[in-house]
Amino acid sequence: MAIHTIKNKEIVVGADFAGYPLKEAVVKHLEKQGWKVLDLGVKKDSDPNDTDLMFHRVGLRVGAEISEGNYERGLIFCGTGMGIHIAASKCPHVLAGVVESVTAARRAATANGVNVLAMGAFYIGPQMACDMVDAYLSATLGSDQTWWKNFYRYHKIAVDELTNFDYEEYKKNGFHVRHVDDCSIELQDKPVDKFYAD
Repeated sequence: MAIHTIKNKEIVVGADFAGYPLKEAVVKHLEKQGWKVLDLGVKKDSDPNDTDLMFHRVGLRVGAEISEGNYERGLIFCGTGMGIHIAASKCPHVLAGVVESVTAARRAATANGVNVLAMGAFYIGPQMACDMVDAYLSATLGSDQTWWKNFYRYHKIAVDELTNFDYEEYKKNGFHVRHVDDCSIELQDKPVDKFYAD
């Protein structure tokens, strides 16, 4: 079976009961744009006593879809975004991130290769969440950073090492990560746009 990709407008989502209202707003927004959404969490008719819908269990379900290579990216929602993010992160090859702004959502993709984005319904309104998801899904690793020398390579090394991280190997190697590559990089100031400089 082929992986479901953002290029094909396919995504997996999941929420617990606290994250459900925000998830619903985001899913409605995505479906209006033609996205196909697989929802593995709380739905309109879900039983509030179904303990399989606890935040961490939903996070593991969505994370497993990434680990198994079924989906390229996922969206998860709980009250804070923290608990469900921790759970999804337990699945191999999941790079999950909690965000609370549009800029952070975009950066999660461009710099960290986040493949599962978490949001907290207690802190984020529906319109903000939709804007965050749009920013996240329109970005890829290294996009929008052409001015920063070695940005892509530097972050790709981190993504590759973290995606394939094996704790037992790390421990046996004296708590040193096996380098897939190396790249020197220094923090750089963004060049001033000439349009605004004049």
